[in-house]
Amino acid sequence: MANNNLGGSSPETLVELHGLRKYYEVKGSLKRAGGFVKAVDGVDLDIIRGETLGLVGESGCGKSTLGRAILRLEEPTAGAVTFDGTDILGLGRKEMIPLRARMQIIFQDPYSSLNPRQTVGQIIGEGLLIHGMGNKAERLDRVRYLMDKVGLRPGHIRRYPHEFSGGQRQRIGVARALALQPELIICDEPVSALDVSIQAQVINLLMDLQDEFNLTYLFVSHDLSVVKHISDRVAVMYLGRIVELADKHELYANPSHPYTRILLSAAPVADVNVTPAREGLKGELPTPLNSPAGCHFHPRCPDAMEKCSQKTPALSTLENGHKVRCFLYSDETID
Repeated sequence: MANNNLGGSSPETLVELHGLRKYYEVKGSLKRAGGFVKAVDGVDLDIIRGETLGLVGESGCGKSTLGRAILRLEEPTAGAVTFDGTDILGLGRKEMIPLRARMQIIFQDPYSSLNPRQTVGQIIGEGLLIHGMGNKAERLDRVRYLMDKVGLRPGHIRRYPHEFSGGQRQRIGVARALALQPELIICDEPVSALDVSIQAQVINLLMDLQDEFNLTYLFVSHDLSVVKHISDRVAVMYLGRIVELADKHELYANPSHPYTRILLSAAPVADVNVTPAREGLKGELPTPLNSPAGCHFHPRCPDAMEKCSQKTPALSTLENGHKVRCFLYSDETID
């Protein structure tokens, strides 16, 4: 993890999101149930240069869509994305090309995200070729350097993805993301498809690379233990909205939103002599096709009040920069 406030200086924001929305229009027979799937529903968030911001939540809550929307791999429906002071949603395709080199992604599936017809050297070096960086010999040197950095043998540069294990394939994905010397990397559940022992190796690799290359990560995951290990701050997402945001130590010690509290209570405990108090969620995760009115979490919340179904709480700031979207702490609304 990076230290974001060296010498007492103020941390610098690299990415800012304001009211970010990504809606998918529903077509065919499902259209009668609702006009849009609200995958990302009004997210305000900042990512500090050099930090790892963990993003957690149940499957289907919009985590991956949010990460892809930041990079404009999915075009946002509304809102603003500011990268290093530039509103990237106002840029045309040609204007985005230089910024593409500064923002990269590591995908969840280390096999389907690699072109099976390309060698490792071609996969890692493709971005260098597209952006016209260096001559052929210089690109080859860069690829071999990156392979060595991520723990692959440079002599395997002519091998194809199917000749590598899952962990090795994800290292190829990491090397590809590093090729253009980016500042921001979206890590979209980069270890969820790997064996537990391999997960630890890849996580430690990402942390070492962050320190060496001064990288900024948005780390998307549903694994609370992994997020706690790698993150500086943690944002909790539920049905397209951020419901809590805090320093990781603060969030894990003092979870404020009922959803966060329940998530943490369900996490496995390593000590067999400790029996944690479990809190269960009521019902199933609602569909973003027809999200509940008011606070999206109120149908499953043990602390729900009448107004929770009528008004939407704002993301309010508590002590120590701890932010939470809940009427238990503030009467502020966004309605």
